[in-house]
Amino acid sequence: MRIALIAMSGIRACDTELLELGLTLPGFVERSKTIASLPSLGLLTLAGMTPPQHQVTYLEVADLREFPESAAGARPEIANRAGMPMDFDLVAISSFSAQIKEGYELARRFVAAGVPVVMGGLHVTSVPDEPARYGASAIIGEGEVVWPEVLADAQAGRLKPLYDARGREFDLSAAPMPAYDLLDFSRYNRLTVQTSRGCPWRCSFCAASILLTKRYKQKPVPLVLAEIDRIRSLWKRPFIEFADDNAFVHRAWWKQFLPELSRRHVKWFAETDVSVADDEELLAMMRQAGCAEVLIGFESPVEEGLDDLELRRNWKRDRFPSYRRTIQTIQDHGIRVNACFVLGLDGHGPGIFDAVYDFVEQTTPYDVQITYLTPFPGTPLYLQLKRQGRLLYDQAWERCTLFDVNFRPARMSAEELRRGFHDLARRLYCDEFTAYRRAAFHRDYMTRLRASRRRANLAEPVSRSI
Repeated sequence: MRIALIAMSGIRACDTELLELGLTLPGFVERSKTIASLPSLGLLTLAGMTPPQHQVTYLEVADLREFPESAAGARPEIANRAGMPMDFDLVAISSFSAQIKEGYELARRFVAAGVPVVMGGLHVTSVPDEPARYGASAIIGEGEVVWPEVLADAQAGRLKPLYDARGREFDLSAAPMPAYDLLDFSRYNRLTVQTSRGCPWRCSFCAASILLTKRYKQKPVPLVLAEIDRIRSLWKRPFIEFADDNAFVHRAWWKQFLPELSRRHVKWFAETDVSVADDEELLAMMRQAGCAEVLIGFESPVEEGLDDLELRRNWKRDRFPSYRRTIQTIQDHGIRVNACFVLGLDGHGPGIFDAVYDFVEQTTPYDVQITYLTPFPGTPLYLQLKRQGRLLYDQAWERCTLFDVNFRPARMSAEELRRGFHDLARRLYCDEFTAYRRAAFHRDYMTRLRASRRRANLAEPVSRSI
């Protein structure tokens, strides 16, 4: 079969004023370019487990932006930027919520042309009945579990409406090598590698792999190293983003992995929580192994904003007293911190915008990310806001961007939240404040590095030449 794997990649926002503002704000622009330039690891993984008798093509949706509308039943000649005809026996589409309606339109056109389509990802897992409205089949849960069945049914011409992987956990020790060789590396500034799935904290607003798996699980060290070696064989100086919801949960695993990673001489980035700062041995190993930056969801610079964020316990609120020390400790080791804040939490009033700015000014994380509290489908937050009648546009999935308000905040109006967000963005991402944070990181790190070297020299025994 000729199989197309299509990623609905990129960043979206319905707020046109924020988009216009973003054109002049390096924080927004840099982050959006990073998101847009990440390939779909899920689709590459499915490609890696596809038997070699099938011909697989990986495409970003940008490759198909300008394809012709066809009459029902006619087979359109859809071409990518190289002009190669896109004539497939099966199309698999992966999309997040913000792009899902565009994905459904793409699916409708393929189906109208007689091409069977299957759709998967976090959104489809959360709202599995939607793809059928456009003639597409749905994959619910971890795609690796059902992909062989999808291929067999597609080849036999009897694709089922639904492939449900729930209740059948995929064993990461059986993870295939992602088909990185399908990529045009000139289009990306980093590649993703997954070492784990899930997160122990289960925040109410989180739309990540906890929707696909019920438990936290880790991939064996040799498999991860093999993926990195494969990337290095294809890309001379790769930058790797570990696509884990929460890295460093299993520290023993990382302390086995990091010495091996350090021998690969790659730079990398990971998402984690504040507890990583508790282990300075781990931080030193991370730095030695090429860690450039960690992204941490602080969520709120005020304690009341952290109340009841997790389903199981108030973990982040309990850790709040360590927030400032966390940033300093990590950056003391030469690892940049990208401090992330979610605005519009129930504990946030109009003073939250100044609180974020003041916290950032005092702690000087190298990077900062602000987003709105966003009710993604399938999350406890979505169900709560729907039950409370606080959703502004129910099922307006295109607003699930992190940069659009789609709910009524508890302690301010939606317009106050939007205006405060815009003003804070201007202040955080202006050239002067960005330069201030980054200069502080370099200055403080170099000062501490020199002091450390002086202490090391003083500790060495003095030898006399005869």
